[in-house]
Amino acid sequence: QVQVVESGGGSGQVGGSLRLSCTFSGYTDRLGCMGWFRQAPGKEREGVARVSRGTNTKYYTDSTKGRFTISQDNANNALYLQMNSLQPEDTAIYYCATGPPGYSCYSIPWSSPQYNYWGQGTQVTVSS
Repeated sequence: QVQVVESGGGSGQVGGSLRLSCTFSGYTDRLGCMGWFRQAPGKEREGVARVSRGTNTKYYTDSTKGRFTISQDNANNALYLQMNSLQPEDTAIYYCATGPPGYSCYSIPWSSPQYNYWGQGTQVTVSS
């Protein structure tokens, strides 16, 4: 099993910044495409950013491109999300997840069930 724990959520102001962290433990050889997802009240979960563990290739959705930056620390099995220029629509529960090893993010759809290890989520609330 892989344990996933997110931290760093909280309240932010419009135009401000927050940084989320995620740590993986357990069978860390099962880490692959790692990503951040979010779910706002009354909406479906959506992708935010993801990174291929081996190549460090990064992908963003249109809603976060240019504002959010994903990064990884493979030595410590950690994943980060730097969120800048926050907007009220960024309010959501943010989840960290990983897909299986051997698959790049390019080969896995954002909504794929192959993201098989998830954290409990951390709340981000953006207010004006």
